[in-house]
Amino acid sequence: MLAERILPRPRLPAGILFGATVLVGMIVLAFVGPWVSPYAYDQMDIVARLKPPSADHWAGTDEYGRDVLTRTLLGTRTSLFIGFGATLVSLVLGVTFGLIAGYRRGLTGEVIMRLMDVMMAFPPLILVLMIVALTEPTPTKSALVVGLLFVPGIARVTRSITLDLSLKEFVLAARARGESQRYILMRELLPNALPVIIVEGSLNITFAMLLAAVLSFLGFGVQPPASDWGLMISQARRFIIPAPWIAITPGLFMCLTVVAISILGDSLRKHLDPRSRSFVG
Repeated sequence: MLAERILPRPRLPAGILFGATVLVGMIVLAFVGPWVSPYAYDQMDIVARLKPPSADHWAGTDEYGRDVLTRTLLGTRTSLFIGFGATLVSLVLGVTFGLIAGYRRGLTGEVIMRLMDVMMAFPPLILVLMIVALTEPTPTKSALVVGLLFVPGIARVTRSITLDLSLKEFVLAARARGESQRYILMRELLPNALPVIIVEGSLNITFAMLLAAVLSFLGFGVQPPASDWGLMISQARRFIIPAPWIAITPGLFMCLTVVAISILGDSLRKHLDPRSRSFVG
């Protein structure tokens, strides 16, 4: 009891609560919303085309009379899948390469980092367009391709942190104890590099979602009649004056999600970084 009075339990920062609440809300809406909506995402009603927001259609209808809110919620599912899927691919590969290159150094590290430099030499959008254009676009392929683009950045950040951490006393002590390389990488280096990796990963989620929206906007992402934020905004260009709600609704969802994930990642970095913790109640 005395210890709890002297050192009160730290509260989660407001940024984490806000970002997590919005993100969880978006995930729930993405997976539950289309099922509880009275309209199907591809249900057309020519009589109700280009109707403004009303009690029947909370976000209005598009040029085919389809419910904009239902299509936006379905697009949220696609965008979140691509964002988190691409980030997972980039973290698994990038962190692995970065840890090995930073800890092993020498020839192994140089070969890995030169390979990363070659990948970074290609303009990201052009490279994605070249790969996606060769075959039929799918969300899974978009997530994989976008994730590969972020591998070099994650690897360079992880390597930089590993180079610094590998000279710390706790790593030197682990070597002196005869711990294996896998143990040092996974139990000593990775946990201490997590704060920076989390921030980089959260930024990658937002970049992946925006890049996926760009691909759909250009016609290389999700194909009609499926729904995606970028595709909806692209199709709404012709009606931006008479029916702006067609573009505003997915645009607002995109902005809110990107801002929430960015705030969540930055707040997690500050909260997990030991140097920024305070024990003063």
